[in-house]
Amino acid sequence: MPRRTATMLASTLVFIALLCAGVFFKVPYAEMSPGPTVNTLGSADGEPVLKISGHKTFPTTGHLNMTTVRVTGADYEMSLVEALYGWLAHDNVVVPHDTLYPDGKTEEQSTQENAEEFNQSQESAKVAALRQLKIPVASRVVVSSVVKGSPSEGKLHAGDVIRAVDGTEIKKPGDVAEQVVKRKPGEDVVFTVVPAKAAAAAEKARKEPQDTRKVTITTVRAQDDNRAIVGIQAGTDHTFPFTIDIHLADVGGPSAGLMFALGIVDKLTAEDLTGGKFVAGTGTIDDDGKVGPIGGIDMKLVGARKAGAQFFLTPADNCAGAADDVPDGLTLVKVDTIADATKSLEKIRSGDTKGLPSCTKG
Repeated sequence: MPRRTATMLASTLVFIALLCAGVFFKVPYAEMSPGPTVNTLGSADGEPVLKISGHKTFPTTGHLNMTTVRVTGADYEMSLVEALYGWLAHDNVVVPHDTLYPDGKTEEQSTQENAEEFNQSQESAKVAALRQLKIPVASRVVVSSVVKGSPSEGKLHAGDVIRAVDGTEIKKPGDVAEQVVKRKPGEDVVFTVVPAKAAAAAEKARKEPQDTRKVTITTVRAQDDNRAIVGIQAGTDHTFPFTIDIHLADVGGPSAGLMFALGIVDKLTAEDLTGGKFVAGTGTIDDDGKVGPIGGIDMKLVGARKAGAQFFLTPADNCAGAADDVPDGLTLVKVDTIADATKSLEKIRSGDTKGLPSCTKG
């Protein structure tokens, strides 16, 4: 065999061997890519994303799109070739596997956590929207969860409304722990609660629950220090003056909160918020309308622009990172609260966008 032919053959075999190695050699990385966007003013899978009954609603135009990020599953083993391709691709991001699934978290655990965060974001979006519109929302402190094997198991239940602890009125979730830690481990603490069933019946009737009872629980010592604990997680529940349903499948996490809230405001407001413009955005939201940062902002910008968005409502804490690589034709709008967002939408609607709060590079 001629030397040149042998060299070419050897080179080809080496190339094939390296290619096979790259395909079969697994690396501890995961990939993020732009996910679908959904208009909160429209429909998904044949169902309105936002459905409001018991209160007058108004026609809407334009888009208020929430944005998503696709990620590889916890059990997916990425090859070296896939990682290299992801690093080179402009629209994808390759990150260490533990960034998305820390501490060995399984895909099932991650899905459950994302579902819980998504449900909480919907609740906060409703509260923030109604408060923005000056519509009263009744709130109360409840037992969110009970630790198995704790002193509270069988005595307190998820959904119980906590009225007082040791006779002190409870106004916010943090008040519960403040009262419990006043006791020493082994001492009794008295909860005044409305049982979950009575609370649920009152909520269905859109009334404040009244049927209270006292529950005595013996505290125990926390594992990490000498605090007295009873083994519950306190949270907040609300009674809404009318029904607001959010329908959106296969989405998790808290980052759609802002866009859900704005969609609700738009449907309950006579004036069209967008003026027919295509606006997308992201951001968590709390009950007071404060907008918080999210992950995967670069991917969401790409997904929004591909869908046709002209403006992107960007959490203030994400602004610097987002401004580093903005897709052509997309204007970033900095928001810190739902009030900021509605004011910016007024400017977008009027066409006077020079005064929009912008994002600058970090």
